[in-house]
Amino acid sequence: MLTADRLRHVLAYDPETGLFQWRNPPGRRGKAGDAVGCANSAGYLRVMVDKRSYLLHRLAWLFMTGVWPTGNIDHIDGNPLNNRIVNLRECTQSQNAGNSRAQRRNTSGIKGVSLNKASGKWFATIGADGKSRHLGRFATKEQAAEAYANAALAQFGEFARLA
Repeated sequence: MLTADRLRHVLAYDPETGLFQWRNPPGRRGKAGDAVGCANSAGYLRVMVDKRSYLLHRLAWLFMTGVWPTGNIDHIDGNPLNNRIVNLRECTQSQNAGNSRAQRRNTSGIKGVSLNKASGKWFATIGADGKSRHLGRFATKEQAAEAYANAALAQFGEFARLA
């Protein structure tokens, strides 16, 4: 497992920009001063250090705190490329999901809100701890959105993302 001391020897991190650079690149990985990280399929930046792949947002946490995060690391603004330390916070999987954006297949444009075409009613659902909870059926999209917003704030607090 990579230690904070080894990380700080191999990489430099700028907490103001969230960018990493090689300090002492192992092998032929590049030269000192080169930027590191390439995006994976989910859009998160990764780097190989000592023959292991690491997510840069987790390395930023290790670099700044000296310890590996015990849970997930959440990007407050939802941008997986923004690894500034002020944009990162430790969280549970459920809190991280609470801060996710609306799914791409969402047709209402509002997280947690869908239209039942058969009935013409809007309904709201919220997911937490691996379970989906039905919040009700509503005459308007705005009413369903309000129900989702209230439930998200109650469930996720500061981690609630409403859009």
